[in-house]
Amino acid sequence: MNKKSIIISTDPGIDDAVALALALFSEELEVKLICPTFGNVSLAYTKANTEKLLTLYQKKPRVVLGSQMPLVRERIDASEIHGASGMDGYDFPEPRIFAETTQTAVAAMHEVVSQAAEQTILVGIGPLTDIALFLHLYPQDLPKIERIVVMGGSLGRGNSGVLSEFNFAADPEAAKMVFDSGVPIQVAPLEVGDQAKIMPATSEKIKGFGEIGEMIYRLFTHYRSGSFSEGLSMYDALALALIVKPEIFSLVVTRVEIETAASLTYGASLIDLENFLGLPANAEVAISVDANQFEEWFIDSLAKTV
Repeated sequence: MNKKSIIISTDPGIDDAVALALALFSEELEVKLICPTFGNVSLAYTKANTEKLLTLYQKKPRVVLGSQMPLVRERIDASEIHGASGMDGYDFPEPRIFAETTQTAVAAMHEVVSQAAEQTILVGIGPLTDIALFLHLYPQDLPKIERIVVMGGSLGRGNSGVLSEFNFAADPEAAKMVFDSGVPIQVAPLEVGDQAKIMPATSEKIKGFGEIGEMIYRLFTHYRSGSFSEGLSMYDALALALIVKPEIFSLVVTRVEIETAASLTYGASLIDLENFLGLPANAEVAISVDANQFEEWFIDSLAKTV
């Protein structure tokens, strides 16, 4: 099987930790580069969390440090959801795998994409700052990008503002640059993550998957997106599922616009399902996921970590 080459921009974060496990142990994906960025918590924490996770996973993909702040706005975070460190709840081993800090994530993305024999998929499961800068600074690489797959935006209401989802609200200008790039984009918005819940029985199964399963279970007990007893919403894992299990989604080709005016809707994603804007489509957006099939894929994928 020819594995799909991917680059992951991430801000671990509890659900990022799970998404990284899904990607690194996948039989269908080859992780060429991981770029920790600011987001759920500060860059210092997301760097440390990535290093801890890779040490626990015993995986050594290239890791290059990303941006510490948005392009324009002041930095926000989601520590109220993920805890002060981003991954509270588990005593990780001391890291033995470390991020490169002598080069930018954007330059590393260029190296990976431009030198690859095949096209590369960019996966954005945090603010899109580094992906936006890469697209802006290296337009010659655009033909070598198969697509960009992101978890972000919302079909309706937000979780950061009234209409804004956190990943896009953390850097609206970057999100707009990505959607205006002309590169094929797939999007898993907030509401689809709310459909893809991990129920208590599933968490108990995961707990039995060795040390990694125990870690994920412990993080889940501290995760505040949803309820441990009534189901936890899985967001970032959806981006990986879109690549390896697209048939479980209902997808619509449509226009996505990002609001960047200094207004009450700053950072909102306008997913134009009814074609009110009359603009050409620029993304393929998931509007629903088969929750049972997602859960089955989720469990089967994490079982490979044992």
